[in-house]
Amino acid sequence: MKPKKESTVSLKFVYQTFIHPRLNKLSVGLLLIIISRLASLILPGASKYLIDDVIPDKNLQGLGWLLAAVVIALIIQSVTSYFLTQLLSVEGQYLISQLRVKVQKHIIQLPIRYFDNVKTGELVSRIMNDVEGVRNIVGTGLAQMIGGVITAVICLFLLVAISPLLTLYVLVPVIIFGLISLKAFGKIRPIFRARGVINAEVTGRLTETLGGVRVIKGFNAEQQEIDTFARGVEKLYQNVKSSLTATSFVTSAATLLLGLASAGIMGLGGYLIMTNKLTFGDFLAFTLYLGFLIAPIVQMSNIGSQLTEAIAGLDRTEEIMRLPLEANEEVRNVTLDRINGDIHFNDVSFAYDQGKEVVKNITFHAPPGSVTALVGTSGSGKSTIAGLAATFLNPDAGNITVDGIDLSTISLKSFRSQLGVVLQDDFLFEGSIKDNILFSRPNASAEKLNNAVHAAHVHEFTDRFEDGLDTLIGERGVKLSGGQRQRIAIARAILANPRVLILDEATSNLDTESESLIQESLKRLMEGRTTFVIAHRLSTIRQATQILVVEQGNIVERGTHDDLIKLEGRYYSLYTYQARI
Repeated sequence: MKPKKESTVSLKFVYQTFIHPRLNKLSVGLLLIIISRLASLILPGASKYLIDDVIPDKNLQGLGWLLAAVVIALIIQSVTSYFLTQLLSVEGQYLISQLRVKVQKHIIQLPIRYFDNVKTGELVSRIMNDVEGVRNIVGTGLAQMIGGVITAVICLFLLVAISPLLTLYVLVPVIIFGLISLKAFGKIRPIFRARGVINAEVTGRLTETLGGVRVIKGFNAEQQEIDTFARGVEKLYQNVKSSLTATSFVTSAATLLLGLASAGIMGLGGYLIMTNKLTFGDFLAFTLYLGFLIAPIVQMSNIGSQLTEAIAGLDRTEEIMRLPLEANEEVRNVTLDRINGDIHFNDVSFAYDQGKEVVKNITFHAPPGSVTALVGTSGSGKSTIAGLAATFLNPDAGNITVDGIDLSTISLKSFRSQLGVVLQDDFLFEGSIKDNILFSRPNASAEKLNNAVHAAHVHEFTDRFEDGLDTLIGERGVKLSGGQRQRIAIARAILANPRVLILDEATSNLDTESESLIQESLKRLMEGRTTFVIAHRLSTIRQATQILVVEQGNIVERGTHDDLIKLEGRYYSLYTYQARI
């Protein structure tokens, strides 16, 4: 059984973070609500005056003044309602937009390891859905609740003025209802918090399903995914059902208790009228004021559930906002204007899971402008070494230096601005070919863009497209072949003009003809840059400055291609095996 998570959001936190900075607007909104509610109280008083005085006295002038007062009150209600929406509802939506930006900014600056363990769809849900409820705190929800309380208090005094006995009878069910509501909302909050988790899980799976639709269809697994999604939706439904059951219980309790109060008032009020202790006008006014007393109380139960849902969402948002960022500016405070690319790995170890090291006491030197090739079987630790060099991962032991400076102290922004990466399955964004190449340098000149396009031989296929570089490639470049996507990724790296270059199977998706062209481009790209190359095709790294053979997280051999062939060790075995294939 998972330990129950404690709430991280208190009423004090909500006040300091969301209410206090907007106290001026909320105060104006509250004032508008009070004016609106006071205007609404004109009608019950006018009804009493109409029945007890105007009609019996046939006072036409009084009737005119009475109607004028009611019309003015209605106009005040309409105007205040309009400005209330403009002031608080718009402010609530603005805050939601700002929170989404804030949460997305924080999430995108979290370490790579965090993203390895969390579904994309779950993060989308955190950014888009969890902050939605805040509109009930800053929007009209909270202000209406406070306004409702004030209205109820005013009505209570008016009710006491008309009949203390009837008022006392009303207060008993109202107090019972208040106690039931407090108990119910304590039960509802964990349900709303669990709903955010379930919704994120369902959204995450749905995002994966739509992204991997070709694999699903290729393995005839549509029904499998339909069933998985249906189970998630059922789980979400059960959660919603639980919350609806709790909130409907509160509403039903309100209906029953307040209904019983109304029935009792009808009998008791009738008796008082018949015994001349209460006028008919007083009774009508009392009934209308009672409605104004009860309406905010019932409304408060709905708003209370909304506020509970909002705080549950903020619990989850704060949970993410407390995660430490990747770039710790207190530690990473060294800025490098230009990197020479002298990289040392000094007894570096790393483990994804504690006690299971995938890189063990690695030591090597990559001089400026050198090409270091990482060779080995799948899972040997090659990509982890490259990830450490790219600052995607941080060593658990040992250190990495760049130009003699500990990499863990260098500002990520200054280092990565001089880093270029081409991955085996490089990511392309939906948009045009041009947009994807310019991603690394959005403000690059047309000349530099054109040079990168030709250097990576992208023009060889874009020239055949009607829209050329402006051709839309679909989500993740689905309209292009693997080789075409890879050449775009290489052009993007060329345009970045990095000092340190990571090539992870950069030519893996290319045919033989394309590969020879790209190898020529990469050779020019690597000139004067410190490059790390991960390659299963050993024929592509013969010219590397040094080749590191990695097995089970250890460097078992190192040297040039010719040196390792003469050694007739692990590299020789891998190379000759591929040559036979």
